[in-house]
Amino acid sequence: MGSNVSRPRIGITTYLEPAAWGIWRREAALVPRVYLDAVVAAGGVPLLLPPVGTDPSILGVLDGLIIAGGCDVDPGAYAAAPHPETVDTRPDRDHHEAILIRAALDRDLPLLAICRGLQMLNVTLGGTLHQHLPDVVAHDDHRPEPAVFGSVEAKVEPGTLTARILGEHVFGSCYHHQALDVVAPGLKVTARADDGTVEAAEVEGHDFALGVQWHPEENPEDLRLFTALIRSTS
Repeated sequence: MGSNVSRPRIGITTYLEPAAWGIWRREAALVPRVYLDAVVAAGGVPLLLPPVGTDPSILGVLDGLIIAGGCDVDPGAYAAAPHPETVDTRPDRDHHEAILIRAALDRDLPLLAICRGLQMLNVTLGGTLHQHLPDVVAHDDHRPEPAVFGSVEAKVEPGTLTARILGEHVFGSCYHHQALDVVAPGLKVTARADDGTVEAAEVEGHDFALGVQWHPEENPEDLRLFTALIRSTS
């Protein structure tokens, strides 16, 4: 007989991309499978949230929310002119995720924002972004080559949720050329890389509203962030 204990339902934002399956070549809502596997391995059930028909009431059936990584955030979202290296923006997705972020915070729904997700969390709350990080840190280590993850080490602020989950130092896989610049009101930086890049931040006044700049889903041997998200739903 099956268990009567339901697993936490975790929404994951997706994006629209040209995709291929069988003989078909059409636009599809997708997210890398590693996000799904991480949620399942941590004890949750993943539910995909496409950037169409956005309705924040859907959060009423969720136990937690993940804002996934992806393309550049449109600088129009924080009233900035586009940098030449800011490409492939998706304003519709930005709008979709901003609505879900605000609704999740209003409901105090456990929230984990990953890479672009941290950037969207900051922008949604009134912050800005460095549009091309190499201009600031003078290296490409955060995105060394197309489709090649870099490695990042970050020092974590003691006494924070981030530190309780991960300890004082973090090693992660990264792939981004944008990062937090002006930090939004109410958002507390909890980890930085040696070059000063913001690597984690938490929304003050919430039990679990955490964003990280690296990609924890890329390391299936370390599910601490996903496990913490699942545990926060109980």
